Amino acid sequence: MMIPIRCFTCGNLIGDKFVIFQSRTKGGEDPGRVLDDLGLKRYCCRRMLISSVDVIDQVLPFFSRKAEQQ
Repeated sequence: MMIPIRCFTCGNLIGDKFVIFQSRTKGGEDPGRVLDDLGLKRYCCRRMLISSVDVIDQVLPFFSRKAEQQ
């Protein structure tokens, strides 16, 4: 998964916090509380972690079809 290293809006470093965020939320913790514990107070940085989705599995079938056509 490709995680943004910095927040697109403010430039704050967020890439190092994603693994911790993901493991703690999968463990059942509240995402808002985890983000507070990680020190992410700005809503722009919070949305970067909350809204990141692994789309490579969805895009890859289209790429292989394109490669076969050429």
